Amino acid sequence: MNRRDLLTRLPAGIGVAALSHLFAAGQPRKGIAGLPGFPNFAPKAKRVILLHQSGGPSQIDLFDYKPQLRKFQGVDLPASVRMGQRITGMTSGQSTLPVAASMFNFKQHGQNGTWASELIPYTAKIIDQLAIVKTVHTEAINHDPAITFFQSGSQQPGRPSMGAWVSYGLGSDNENLPAFVVFVSQAHALNTDQPLFSRLWGAGFLPSNYQGVKFRASADPVLFLSNPRGVSRETRRGMLDSISSLNQLKFKDAGDPEIETRISQYEMAYRMQASVPELTDLSKEPDSVFEMYGPESRKPGSYARNCLLARRLAERGVRFIQLYHRGWDQHNDLPRDLALQCRGTDQPTAALVTDLKQRGLLDDTLVVWGGEFGRTVYCQGRLTEANYGRDHHPRNFTMWLAGGGIKPGVVLGETDDFSYNIAADPVHVHDLQATILHCLGVDHKKLTYKFQGRHFRLTDVHGELVDKLIA
Repeated sequence: MNRRDLLTRLPAGIGVAALSHLFAAGQPRKGIAGLPGFPNFAPKAKRVILLHQSGGPSQIDLFDYKPQLRKFQGVDLPASVRMGQRITGMTSGQSTLPVAASMFNFKQHGQNGTWASELIPYTAKIIDQLAIVKTVHTEAINHDPAITFFQSGSQQPGRPSMGAWVSYGLGSDNENLPAFVVFVSQAHALNTDQPLFSRLWGAGFLPSNYQGVKFRASADPVLFLSNPRGVSRETRRGMLDSISSLNQLKFKDAGDPEIETRISQYEMAYRMQASVPELTDLSKEPDSVFEMYGPESRKPGSYARNCLLARRLAERGVRFIQLYHRGWDQHNDLPRDLALQCRGTDQPTAALVTDLKQRGLLDDTLVVWGGEFGRTVYCQGRLTEANYGRDHHPRNFTMWLAGGGIKPGVVLGETDDFSYNIAADPVHVHDLQATILHCLGVDHKKLTYKFQGRHFRLTDVHGELVDKLIA
């Protein structure tokens, strides 16, 4: 039993007072409190928008410019570079691992002359707002464990997701919306991509009210949010009050924290009946905003639309906003599918950063972009002059961060001539997680939860703050 559970079990203790406050319908509150003592120090960021590009974007074709690869085109990757690294079953049977240089052009942008691919012209325009990390590395070589590791700090399912940890520790600045909201958009690429499971935004062993709430593209954004036909809001309120009274009796008898969680979720759903339709109604957004986010921003469920909704959630104080976009797993037909992906995501991604900055929100909003790993320098399948594919590569990949206490205009880390190994400034996934929490004013070693006799945390027993990224 933790301290919170003990206090809520006390018959006349502050737990009952807290419940009675929860049941006081219509009582205005500015937010939902997190843990005592959190944040641990003055935060630079109040919220996070995590733009997860599911499948693993190719760092070689987007950010990690390697012009010298053209002279190795088609040559088998040297053993001295690979160093015996295990590779997936998709390429382990190939007789050769031919080097495939990027077929896309790169140019220098911004005050520091940062290299960026022709595929991301809109991101190139905001390059001075970004901190680009070329040397992120992870432990898993396949999608599901790699995404699970990035989101929860463990390759094994069952741990709380990053958003759940953040909402558990810091609470919310808006009591009428969830602290943790998730969107999923489909690929622009022609090839199908890996599935995404709801446990990626789950609460794990934390109380279930900290899990992410997935917003849908059609009908009700949240399932079962609307009242059934013939049920008025007043009737719903009376029903909830009756259910709450019964749940209070059961809670006093059993003291199960999940009863308290269920009560809070009923109340949140009731408040969301008014707040969510207002959030998702874009009729008052001017045409200039839709033009900035791109033509797909008027299409429900699109990545562009979700970026616009992410800005609206940030304005309303939602703590953790996560966008998953599928389609970055280019094992073959990379030139075609990567171009399609960038065409659908580059403009709205840059627009989100620009929009936040124009509204004065970027200073206290941390935006993070990237996938679960990178892509190999060698070609998967047949290499031709016009086509190639790339396999999974966990040894180094590129991510970027912006706003919320991050130093702008930074390029951190160096890779070798093949973008295969890290040459300087490695950043482990746990390091990145620790840095994200630091921007929120959280010491990653202090945000823990006791489960099965052990104090767990997002970064497990690892993670170091990446000081070179902090403004």
